[in-house]
Amino acid sequence: MFLPASPAHRATWDAHYRNKPRYAGLETDKVHALHIGGPLHGPVAFGLACGAHLSVRNGMFWNSLAYHGDGYTREREKLDKWWGVTTREDWLSTTRQLLGAEMVSPVWEYALRVRRSLAQDFAGAVDTEHWRHAAEYSLRAGARRAAEPRLTPEGVTTAAPRPAAEVEGEIAGVRRLIGRIARYEQRFRADGLLGEGRFVRSVEAWDYGRASQMARWGLGARFGTIAETEDAVVRAGEACRLAYRSWEDLSAGFVLGRCLHFDEEEFGHWYGDMVTAHRELTSDPGSPWLNLPWSRT
Repeated sequence: MFLPASPAHRATWDAHYRNKPRYAGLETDKVHALHIGGPLHGPVAFGLACGAHLSVRNGMFWNSLAYHGDGYTREREKLDKWWGVTTREDWLSTTRQLLGAEMVSPVWEYALRVRRSLAQDFAGAVDTEHWRHAAEYSLRAGARRAAEPRLTPEGVTTAAPRPAAEVEGEIAGVRRLIGRIARYEQRFRADGLLGEGRFVRSVEAWDYGRASQMARWGLGARFGTIAETEDAVVRAGEACRLAYRSWEDLSAGFVLGRCLHFDEEEFGHWYGDMVTAHRELTSDPGSPWLNLPWSRT
C-alpha cells in the first residue's frame, strides 16, 4: 500500500516508533533452534554451531542465517558500535581477518604453541615453569638468529641486534601471560570447561567463532548475500575442524580468547556468560554440539 510521507506524517511515524513496545526477543543464555527454515545438519549447520556461544548468550537462533535480532537498524548500530563496521567493504574485510585468525593476539598463540610442542615431545602434561623456561629460551634464540648475518641474492646482509631491554621486556610479558593462562585453565577445570589434565590448544576459536557470527550479522545488516554468508560460515567450520578435536576443545579455546581479550582475570560477566553458554551447549538436548558429530566419519 501507499502511505502518506509528508514531514508531518513522518513525525507521526517517528512518534509511534519511539512509543512502540520494546521487542524482548528470545530468552538469553538458552539454546534456541529453528526446526523449519534453519539448517540442522551439514556444513552450514556445523559452521553456525562453531559460533553458538554468542547465539546462546544473545538469545538468538543458533541456526538461522537470516534472523537478525530486533531489526535491521539495530543490527547496523551494533556492528558500528562494537566493530566499526559501517559498509560492505568493512564487513568483507573484518570477516576475512576473522577467518584468517588475524585478530587474535599472535603472542597468545605463540605461548600456546610452545606448550603444544612440549606436550607432543614429552607425551604428557607440561609443568608451568618448564613452559616458561622453554618460551624464554625460544625468544632468546629467536633474537640471536635475527641478529646473525644472512646470505641473500644481494650478498651478505647484517642486522643490528635488538635492544636488550626490548627482548627482556618481551620475555617478562610472555612469562606473565603463561601464568595468566594457567590460572584461567585452573578455573576452567573447576567450572567444568576443561577435563582434568586437559589444556587449551589454541585461541583461534575466538576468531573463528566470531567469523561465523559476523557472517550472519552482515547478512542481517544487508552488507552481504546469503551465498556469501554461507560460504563464510562453512569456512569458519572447516578452520575449527583443523584447529580442534572436539566441541569441548573448541569451547575452551573460544572462552580463553574472550577472557584474555576482555576479562583481565576478574572472572566477571565476560567469563561467567561463557560458562553458562558452555553448560547449555553441552547439556541441552537440542544443542547442535550434541547432535552434530565433530568428525566427518
